[in-house]
Amino acid sequence: MIDENTKKQLIQEALEARRKAYVPYSKYPVGAALLCKSGKVYQGANIENAAFPVTVCAERVAIFKAVSEGDMGLDTIAVVTKNGGTPCGSCRQVMAEFNPELIVIIADEQGEIKQETTLKEILPGYFGPASLVE
Repeated sequence: MIDENTKKQLIQEALEARRKAYVPYSKYPVGAALLCKSGKVYQGANIENAAFPVTVCAERVAIFKAVSEGDMGLDTIAVVTKNGGTPCGSCRQVMAEFNPELIVIIADEQGEIKQETTLKEILPGYFGPASLVE
């Protein structure tokens, strides 16, 4: 796992990202801060849309920002919600695409860590690139 200072930094960045969420429908802002192996941190906030299926979660925003910058060495992601809610299935699947060993830190809006785990623990039996090998 990662050191306490890094955890605190990621949670603070996720809290900052959460303030930028666009959530006029659910009123459930989520912030994410993704640490890549390069040392760079990418923030993401959930962005809702009146056509609900096109809403994008904070975790995927952060991951897509990193990948679009060519930074695919995902290491740790901190996710902050009001009550310490965990990433949805779609976000877990996107995480699995890039690092099934990804460290996932879940915190509430006070910055209190509710859970620290790995993606493989919260998405056992994931479908990944190796699943497509004949």
